[in-house]
Amino acid sequence: MNWTSLESTDQISTIKNSAGYSVIFKHSTRCSISMMVKKRFELDWDKLPQNLPLYFLDLIKYRELSNQVATDFFVHHESPQLLMIKDGECILDLSHGEVSVEEAMSVIS
Repeated sequence: MNWTSLESTDQISTIKNSAGYSVIFKHSTRCSISMMVKKRFELDWDKLPQNLPLYFLDLIKYRELSNQVATDFFVHHESPQLLMIKDGECILDLSHGEVSVEEAMSVIS
């Protein structure tokens, strides 16, 4: 699996208008905890559906996009943070030690 870099408002619109599931991982490249959580998630991501879109948001580089994600999906900004989006709505919001493939899979039917 691979991350798709989230770098534009058009991509956020695409996620909001897409049927099915998408994942947004908000990551601070300056935070060792965020780095650890990202690595742990990637170790298990082969358990996710192969067609699940995985978006990676570097919130240091794209702070305004991070703010827009928080606003558009009605979540409080955290880092690291994993958002599971289904049919344009955030159905799971995990941060820090809560972020795991197991938790993400718990909401996928």
